[in-house]
Amino acid sequence: MNRTRSLVRRTAVVAASGVTALVLAGCGGSGDDTGSAGHGGHQATDSASAAPSAPASQGQHNAADVAFAKGMIPHHRQAVEMADLAPDRARSAEVKKLAAEIKKAQAPEIEKLSGWLTSWGETVPAEGAMDHSMHGGVDGTGSMDGMMSAEEMTALEDASGRAFDTAFMEMMIKHHEGAVEMAKTEQSDGAHTPARKMAADIIASQSAEIEQMRKLLGKK
Repeated sequence: MNRTRSLVRRTAVVAASGVTALVLAGCGGSGDDTGSAGHGGHQATDSASAAPSAPASQGQHNAADVAFAKGMIPHHRQAVEMADLAPDRARSAEVKKLAAEIKKAQAPEIEKLSGWLTSWGETVPAEGAMDHSMHGGVDGTGSMDGMMSAEEMTALEDASGRAFDTAFMEMMIKHHEGAVEMAKTEQSDGAHTPARKMAADIIASQSAEIEQMRKLLGKK
């Protein structure tokens, strides 16, 4: 009888120990889950707090940005004016296509440049405010490289066929080279991020067009 009672008591102790172990394991698992969730929440918070903000420099501008916009607007306008002559005067399909691409690229840039000047409280150059005879400078600040004179524009208007193609490309190469130099100055001196981005696009696209026109002219 004593042996039976002892066996029963030991069995109960073992059973109780098993239950206790299960409870402790359950508590431990719950603790781990809570800890993981808490850790994950902490990571999300850290990630959110570390999210980068928009660059403050994008809204800033300086005198170089203003000069770039005020100079490039009349420069682009003249390029568009030259491109508008091509459909009725050019003989080469390549020249007609090139002129269309120049107009397509530069007309929207004129709108962007004008918008920046307005937002900066600056005056947008008026249409015709800078005639072709003024290609030697902008507001007395320096040369406007690549601008055609009134005589050169008249000669281009009077040309047609192969003579127009040749004159157009020779003038546009000079015009593009001037724009590239202006864009390089903006990249080195400007502060407005979108203007610097436009300058980079101008350098890339117009440099490529210069090479294309030189090949069409048989030059290297």
